[in-house]
Amino acid sequence: MTEQRNTADQPVKRKVGADGTTVVVNTVVKKSNGVGTAGFVLALLGLLVSWAPVVGWVVWFLGAVFSVVGLFRSPRGLAIAGTVLSFIDVIVILSLAGLVGILL
Repeated sequence: MTEQRNTADQPVKRKVGADGTTVVVNTVVKKSNGVGTAGFVLALLGLLVSWAPVVGWVVWFLGAVFSVVGLFRSPRGLAIAGTVLSFIDVIVILSLAGLVGILL
């Protein structure tokens, strides 16, 4: 059995039988962006807990950092969504902090 690489950088295995038949097994390698996914999840959690002063800020910051780092990896879908959610989250956090500052 020999292993070659096709144009999509996926391993292709070819096996030639005794009668001359060739069996091609093409395995699909699924790419993922763990950092972008973590950034999206943390940005979403940051939006949900943005009312909590310290916890909301820490979760927002981690979500923003992971989302921006995930933008430089492929696929970038969840990293882009996490970055947008982080911007929305910082607006909510600053608005709530301003509201509390005015009321106190």
